[in-house]
Amino acid sequence: MFSQQNYTEFCPIKPQNISISVLICLTFLVGLLLNVFSLWVFTCRTPEWTSSTVLQFHLAVSDVLMCPMGPFMAVYYHTANWLFGSALCRLKIALITIHIYSSILFLTLISIHRYVAVVRYNQDSYMNRKDFVQKLCVGVWLFVLVKGTVLAAVLDTSTVDNHTLCLSIHQEQYTDIYLIVNFTVLIPGLLLSFIVSAICYTLLVRSMSRLDTSHDSGQAIKSKSCKMVAVCLAIFVVCFTPMNVVRSVGLVVKKFLPHKCRLLLKVETAYYVSWILAGANCCLDPIIYCFSCQKFTKTFRISLRKLGLRLEMSHGESS
Repeated sequence: MFSQQNYTEFCPIKPQNISISVLICLTFLVGLLLNVFSLWVFTCRTPEWTSSTVLQFHLAVSDVLMCPMGPFMAVYYHTANWLFGSALCRLKIALITIHIYSSILFLTLISIHRYVAVVRYNQDSYMNRKDFVQKLCVGVWLFVLVKGTVLAAVLDTSTVDNHTLCLSIHQEQYTDIYLIVNFTVLIPGLLLSFIVSAICYTLLVRSMSRLDTSHDSGQAIKSKSCKMVAVCLAIFVVCFTPMNVVRSVGLVVKKFLPHKCRLLLKVETAYYVSWILAGANCCLDPIIYCFSCQKFTKTFRISLRKLGLRLEMSHGESS
């Protein structure tokens, strides 16, 4: 193993390009606006909640929790210095963990629920019971809160080569912890959730041939259900998989090939870019709500029309 001094000589810590920070801020800002709007629709415009609404509401809450961290992450990536103290670093670690893995679990539950609701629509199922789904959501929150709290208690800021770092691949004292958590908890959790969602989608598509699509309602169920689960799978592949894969590669390089500085720095940049994709899940999740809730789609369209009318009136007044 290389000493701390030799490691910093081989791999100097460098700030990232400003474009990464700008895109992270824009992604999380759009995600925040969309999910605040989604929560408003669920709480103020949806008087009767179903089990599906409960799952979507909790997914929106998960997205809102993470979005305010965008500016802090943007500043950190551009300066290569965590300027906000130990407490905010631990909060960042907890919120990242809670957001990512609650989102993964809620997306998996949405896929399972859609399969049960469509394929077994005429059978009594726990997934169609609102009280049971509410208990499942509480269980998910307790699970991710424990995971986030434990990681936030174990990990902290550290100073390397005059840089204050937070959740960085350059924190050599945490390399073994990162490896253990990544390959025993995080990666298996992502793979298991993706496999379950893929199975639900496959079974859902196979069962479509048995649906009565002679009526408009049957065709709508077929179309919306397939699209909803397809979006869940797309979020797994596009948003969560790159981040987990790049992080795993970076940890392996850091642990076993510390002298490969150029490779490690490229992987580090790729990891920060993958955070743009990970943040994009906050923007894509509202698509699921549109497919499953006609009230949500209607309210969204009405709000856009009102916004456009207000902008037109403001422009006319200023003219």
